[in-house]
This record gives sequence, C-alpha cells and structure tokens, in this order.
Amino acid sequence: MKVAMLLSGGVDSSVALKLLKDQGHQVTAFYIKIWMEDKFSHLGSCPWEDDLRYVEKICEKLKVPLEIVPLQKQYWERVVKNAIEEVSLGLTPNPDIWCNQRVKFGAFYDYIGNKFDKVASGHYARVIEENKKFYLKRTPDPIKDQTYFLAFLNQQQLSRALFPLGELTKKEVRALAQKFNLPNKDRKDSQGICFLGKIKYRDFIKEHLGIKLGQIINYQTGKQVGEHDGFWYYTIGQRKDIKLSGGPWYVIKKDIAKNIIYIADSKENIEQAKDKFVVGNLHWIVEQPKVKKLQVKVRHGAAMYDCKIKFLKNDKLEVVLVNVKDEGIAAGQFAVFYEGDICLGGGTII
Repeated sequence: MKVAMLLSGGVDSSVALKLLKDQGHQVTAFYIKIWMEDKFSHLGSCPWEDDLRYVEKICEKLKVPLEIVPLQKQYWERVVKNAIEEVSLGLTPNPDIWCNQRVKFGAFYDYIGNKFDKVASGHYARVIEENKKFYLKRTPDPIKDQTYFLAFLNQQQLSRALFPLGELTKKEVRALAQKFNLPNKDRKDSQGICFLGKIKYRDFIKEHLGIKLGQIINYQTGKQVGEHDGFWYYTIGQRKDIKLSGGPWYVIKKDIAKNIIYIADSKENIEQAKDKFVVGNLHWIVEQPKVKKLQVKVRHGAAMYDCKIKFLKNDKLEVVLVNVKDEGIAAGQFAVFYEGDICLGGGTII
C-alpha cells in the first residue's frame, strides 16, 4: 500500500516506520509542525528542532522520503484556542484528544487528499473491520494503550488509519528499536501535552490568562488558608502547586464566579470522590451501545472502571461507577467507554 507515516522523532513512530518498510509498503514520512515558535519562543526552547533532527536521521537510515507539513494555523484554530477557552471557563480539557481528531487524522487528511491508502502513526491501538464497519480496539499493553486519545475518531478517519504497533507492548517496541539500531533507540518518551514540548503548562496558561488573585479555603473549616493566582491553574483532584504546610492537600471544589479554590486533606479528598456523573457531547465510533453495563476511563492510563449507563432525554448520559469512587472527576474531562477490548467512543463530563 501507499502509506503516509506520521513521524514524531520518538521511538514509537520510528519503530512503526521500520515495520511498515519491512512489510513492503511504499512509505513516505511526514513530520507535522505544530510548534508556534513565533508565539511561544520566549517561554522556552523549541522542541521541534530536536524532534526534526531525529526524524531526518531515521528517514536517512531507512531511506524513506520525508516531507514537513506546516499545520500551525490549523492547530491553533482547532486545538489550542479551544483549550485556552475551556480552561478560562474552569474546565479541564484534553488537547491531545482534539489533536488526533482535528489535526493528525483531520487537517492532515485534508492536506494529503487521496494520494495515500493509509495514514499510519505510532499509537498503541488497533483497527479491525467487520461488515464494512471499523472498530477501535485496545492493545496488549494496558498502561501504554492509547485508544483513550483516539476515541473521537469517526468511521471515515478510522477507515484510513493504520497502527503498526497495535499488537506490541512498549517493552517489545523498545527492544525492536535496539534491534533495528535506530538513531533514537535510547531517547526517552515525551511527557505532557503534545504542543508544549519543554514549556511548563502553568507558564503557558499564565501567558494567555494571566494572574487573578483569589482565596484558597479549607473545605473542612471554611477558613482561608492561602491565596492562588487564578482558578484556571487548578483542576479537581490536583495536589501539585498547593504550597501549604500540613498537607498533602487536594483541590476538591472550585467556585468559578468567586475565583475560590477549596482544598482538603487526603481523608476528606477521598470522602468527596464521585461515583456518579453526567456526560454530554456524545460521540460513538460505530453506534450507540445497546448494553447498559460497560467500562469507562476518565483519563489515559490503565485504570478502567465498571459502570452502568443510563441515557437521559437531553442527549446526555448518566454514568454510575460500580463499587468504586474517583477523586479526580472534573468538568471538561473526557469519559471514554469500552465493551471489553472495543473502544466505543465517549463524551465530555459535565
């Protein structure tokens, strides 16, 4: 097949590229440039330069043509702008989910048109086709599995998506990188939101939303115990950046109108955990589930909860976790549903 391979400079996509080459596909590598150095260079170094150096070395070694695709404008309009807006409203968005839906498997599809049969990436996920319908399936590595980040792709997007690492674990991919002697075989995995690179998330938010001093209140006593720089720096369940003695402290509530952050100790935090929430803006990859008992993820990772669902009249979904509570459920987060290994889709926690 003619395959467009999204190459990031990381180990995962590099191993995926090598596997495609070995399978005999006609592969062209594409590096999507989303870093906006003109906007953010004063906040930190440009990570895309390091990434691109690795991409060029890998393509040279594997004798694969490379094209750099500038999608900064699309990324700003479809991802970053929306993320800033939601954070300003006190929500907790996930820009990486939007990046896959709107850019990597959205704007990039528009860019290449019909020149390629498939678009491949280094995601840990699988696509299976049954009766002309495309299903998204989890991988053998429960920690690395990335179906959570791909849950909002549609049928047209999945029909062209190819994930060469779908049957592998991270440990196996690392071993293959060594076996293939790839230039980035020892490179560490990137962490955090994709477009920030080495920039701290807090610095990025400060650049766009600034500082607005507000009270930090002890939820148990009702007394002010400190000040914060703005509710948009915090999310429910957060422990980091609460620089007060006597902790650990956790954010358990936000009053957006009054710019107040409520904190509690670990015991109270557990008691405030939720086992019930409502989801809106629903997206189903194939069709709305018929069963009422599913599994749900409220963030990327291995944690998956059994749940019962109930469809409400206003195109929303009530979710009840079975025999468990979660301390970090926040409005704006994505809830992604599963039936066994099949990722069904998801929605936004309200």
